[in-house]
Amino acid sequence: MLDVLANRTYRHLFLAQIIALVGTGLATVALGLLAYEIAGAKAGAVLGTAMAIKMVAYIGVAPVVGAYANRLPRKAFLISMDVARGLIALALPFVDQVWQIYVLIFILQSASAGFTPTFQATIPDVLPEEKDYTKALSLSRLAYDMESLASPVLAAALLGIMNFHWLFSGTAAGFAASALLVLSVTLPRTGAKAETRGIYDKTTRGIRQYLKTPRLRGLLAVTLAAAAASAMVIVNTPVLVRGALGLGQSEVAITLAAFGGGSMIAALLLPRLLDRIADRSIMIAAALSMTMVLAALAIAWRFTDETSHWPIILGGWFALGLSYAASITPGGRLLRRSSGADDRPALFAAQFALSHVCWLIAYPLAGQVGARAGMEMALGASAALAFIGTLVAVRIWPREDPDVIAHSHDDLPDGHPHLVEGHAKGAATHGFVVDELHPNWPGRQ
Repeated sequence: MLDVLANRTYRHLFLAQIIALVGTGLATVALGLLAYEIAGAKAGAVLGTAMAIKMVAYIGVAPVVGAYANRLPRKAFLISMDVARGLIALALPFVDQVWQIYVLIFILQSASAGFTPTFQATIPDVLPEEKDYTKALSLSRLAYDMESLASPVLAAALLGIMNFHWLFSGTAAGFAASALLVLSVTLPRTGAKAETRGIYDKTTRGIRQYLKTPRLRGLLAVTLAAAAASAMVIVNTPVLVRGALGLGQSEVAITLAAFGGGSMIAALLLPRLLDRIADRSIMIAAALSMTMVLAALAIAWRFTDETSHWPIILGGWFALGLSYAASITPGGRLLRRSSGADDRPALFAAQFALSHVCWLIAYPLAGQVGARAGMEMALGASAALAFIGTLVAVRIWPREDPDVIAHSHDDLPDGHPHLVEGHAKGAATHGFVVDELHPNWPGRQ
């Protein structure tokens, strides 16, 4: 897995991702504690609303960025987004009202909605071989897992010597380091072409292409199950640990680290598993696992003694992390197979936006149900949402899902966009589809 780090450009981008993620992880812990400081027992509802605002920013901004990402100076854009995020992180410690949290979160996440899909779409250009890209996906997942594991532990250590407000300065430092690492490399050119399509067509093209591809519709359904699990963890961990169990700040960080630990183990195992088992099988099994764990936790919360609740939550969070990583890590492979180089930024942006529609549903559900009806009902509602996503994925994702789709270019006129990409007329096979250009291809359901 680590041999892809021999590529200098990817190595620097990977380091940028790790450092920025550690900073973001510190902010996640600090934001939960800030919400608890301002709102008390209603912190779960505040965090749920804040995460919903985050999703609105992602859904609204990402498609616009994806439409124009292949025409923007990639390096300058990524650096500017890092700088913007760092400045907002520096402002968060001065917040003392709930509405201020909401405003700053919207601005911060709008910058992330520009940065993240552009960054993700750059990696396949840096590592064009699928085997290398698969390793990069696992390393990326591992980076997220390291953040989930290391950031809470680091936060717990720092909280022993400082107030949680200072954690936001670590976030700003992470974004600054990320910007410097991006500055240090030369990124592949995007190969932009002049286009005559209107704004609506440009901004929705990636989403339309995504929704017309069966395997990507299945990916979206699995993402709904993943969102149900992660929303429960992110929104309700501070309330569960501090409010319901009466434990301290360090225990909040340790509980979040249990989720990260499970996810990290899955990331280490996935490259070998994906060589032997189909992406669909792994992802749907993981979605089913999340459903069962959430349901089991809801039952355990009701029928076990309160003294055993924290160990049960730690074990449940670990299992959720394991399944969560297995459900979402292969998604980049599916996106790569379903797009060409020019379409890739728009398709990654579509995944970014559509997947966060799932979190827009899951975050308020976990937060509001937990605040109004208690943790047992929040766990049960999250389990129900995960079950819906799993069931839909099983129904709409074809069991036979070849990496490439055989088709012919004989019926295309000279100058057609698909031929312009360098394909001759005659029989051909590609893993990707181009918008609605070939609505009758096999597998287009």
